[in-house]
Amino acid sequence: MSERIRVGVFGAGGRMGATVCDAVLGDPELELVAAVDPHHAGLDLRSVAHLDGVDLVLGSGPDELVRTGAQVAIDFTRIEAARENVGFCADNGIHAVVGTSGFSDEDCEGFRGRFTRSNCVIVPNFAIGAVLMMRFAEIAAPFFETAEIIELHHDQKIDAPSGTAMSTVSRMAAASDQWGADPTQNEVVPGARGARSGGINVHSVRLRGMVAHQEVLLGTTGQSLSIRHDSYDRSSFMPGVLLATKRIADHPGLTVGLDAILGI
Repeated sequence: MSERIRVGVFGAGGRMGATVCDAVLGDPELELVAAVDPHHAGLDLRSVAHLDGVDLVLGSGPDELVRTGAQVAIDFTRIEAARENVGFCADNGIHAVVGTSGFSDEDCEGFRGRFTRSNCVIVPNFAIGAVLMMRFAEIAAPFFETAEIIELHHDQKIDAPSGTAMSTVSRMAAASDQWGADPTQNEVVPGARGARSGGINVHSVRLRGMVAHQEVLLGTTGQSLSIRHDSYDRSSFMPGVLLATKRIADHPGLTVGLDAILGI
């Protein structure tokens, strides 16, 4: 058996970070060697993240990755912290697998220049099914004249539409610019038709009990096509996270999105 990949996790004390730690611990090809969270520094990861079979103390900063010899760092934190974490990885030759959202084009350009000794992948949505949904919608776009997107999330999500919805719109609009005009002449309630971008209407739903869901509806003469993906739990993102962690060494520099990791 080949040597296991040594992994560190930023934000390990948070809900997503704890889920990542659990997934890494359960993968025989990976070894969790570092857990970083300044809000829980000095505490035992087992008690903070409610995990069994782990004997790690949470570190206060990224130096913990260097001390433990981590080869890959996984980041699900806030954008301010993630910028620092990812930059640290670039400067110290550590691969970075990033699920934090909010990076600007300027951020990405900066990372392209900095990741010369290691690699980085920034992924808006690690759910493999969601990535395939976007790809399928992109393929279907040229064959339909009308399309609408409904994205549904939990009631704590502060941005609308979601990043996944906007990425889907961008890819569909790039694949086809032949979208029919919106026939609505009288909006009884302002905003009833959602927001229009690239010729495609997007609708955002926020409901308690949901996690992350999206449906792409396409229509043409005499037929329609519905492409839907549902994430019911944070665990839905873990197969994509683990896959990126194992394959990042084969993707030089900066990669944005999971598509290249999946080979689609």
